[in-house]
Amino acid sequence: MNDGAATTIRRARSADAPALARLMNSAGEGLPAWLWSQSAEPGEDVMDFGSRRVAGTDSGFSYRNAHVTEIDGTVVGMLLGYRLDDPYEAGNLDEYPSVIRPLIELESLAPGSWYVNAIATLPEVRGRGIGSGLMQLAERLCRQTGCSDISLIVAQANTGAVRLYDRLGFRPVATRPLVPFPGCDHSGDWVLMSRTLK
Repeated sequence: MNDGAATTIRRARSADAPALARLMNSAGEGLPAWLWSQSAEPGEDVMDFGSRRVAGTDSGFSYRNAHVTEIDGTVVGMLLGYRLDDPYEAGNLDEYPSVIRPLIELESLAPGSWYVNAIATLPEVRGRGIGSGLMQLAERLCRQTGCSDISLIVAQANTGAVRLYDRLGFRPVATRPLVPFPGCDHSGDWVLMSRTLK
């Protein structure tokens, strides 16, 4: 990517779904693709299925909850987030795949917060402040929705991300064991981190 290129942040559109699906999968440590593989038709490309889900409007993973960063018209980063319900009704956890139950349990501990479900940038643009710009956007969106707290969940083994969030003022709130899934490179815990905006 050209360092002198124009960088913009905008609301995502349905046409961004393929790029969003790839970035969401990266942010989710491969868990989105595994979940999509459980619902895709036999022989269907998992990322094609994920793109269709993201292009829809009926889930938290919808493009409607996302913003993207572009460099010269190419999507290079994304933020997926929204305000969590308060009270947070987790429902019957047995109805969910075991791999996401710990995540739902952690989300339920941050009711009413603005939740960063996923944030990611392409590898070739890392270190250029794009992720920091998206986190600043998350703070603005948090304030716009009347929230005072912003929350996120990160794999404890993703030490680089944990250090970044710590530098940004996020503090650990709770942990749950990570349930392994095919393609998962991590073990240990998921960590709910939160920050109160001033």
